[in-house]
Amino acid sequence: MGSARERMRQAMRRMRSHVRTAKDERTARRLAGMRELRKRAWARWRLWRRLTASALRCYGRKIVAAAISVPFFTIGMITHPIGVRLRWRWLMWPGQRVYARLAAAARWAREDRDITIRAEHKTTLENAAADEDEEPIAAKVRRAPRSHHAYAGTSTGGSTTMSTTAGPGFLFNETASEMEAAAKNYDPDGMMHVHDTIKGFPEALASVANTFAILAQKSDEEFPLEPEVGTSLDAIYEALQLAIDEAEDAFTTFRTVHEQDIRRHEEPRNNAEEGWDTTNNQ
Repeated sequence: MGSARERMRQAMRRMRSHVRTAKDERTARRLAGMRELRKRAWARWRLWRRLTASALRCYGRKIVAAAISVPFFTIGMITHPIGVRLRWRWLMWPGQRVYARLAAAARWAREDRDITIRAEHKTTLENAAADEDEEPIAAKVRRAPRSHHAYAGTSTGGSTTMSTTAGPGFLFNETASEMEAAAKNYDPDGMMHVHDTIKGFPEALASVANTFAILAQKSDEEFPLEPEVGTSLDAIYEALQLAIDEAEDAFTTFRTVHEQDIRRHEEPRNNAEEGWDTTNNQ
């Protein structure tokens, strides 16, 4: 039954992990779509603004052309009848010819600007599409679950504080060796001290798991490492999460099999439990 319960627990964890992964992927795709729509909307707004400015610039040049052509219209009132009589076309309609030439220059300049603006708009859309194609590739790489472990420094239990400023001299194996040496020299005064030690196992394992989660996050964001390194550290973090559950089961087992012994310490009868001590009844 214990083995079946453990397999059921692992299956539930895998199912929750798959659900979270699928949810994260859907969220990433939705955010990528929103970013693409925002970029395209901003590109359309910029295109419309630049085309409007180009049109206004063209109309402004035409107004200036009309102002320049006014004196030639006045001169044409005199030269046009002479040109008609002498059949000299260069004396006829001088104001219209000047305005037509200046207006055509303004129109040609506008067309050139519009072609350049539309080409830049197309290039912007292609670059945005290329960026969106590259972002999901990075999003597929799993990272340390930022929202599930305490990166700010506090472990899951809440009473032990992890230092996130270990400095460049941080070596995990040295810290673990000190813990192993302390375990070898462990000589408790009583079993209630062992009770308190086992009770702190889940919190201690949570701190160790948070260590790998922090290193995974630093590997992704600060260290010049490949994404596979962060993924491997994230896998260690997930494995330690399973160990936390086992540590909680160990404490539950301790409380269950030694329920009567623990009750004598937590709920003593008349503060005289030492009367039942085997050393006092020889």
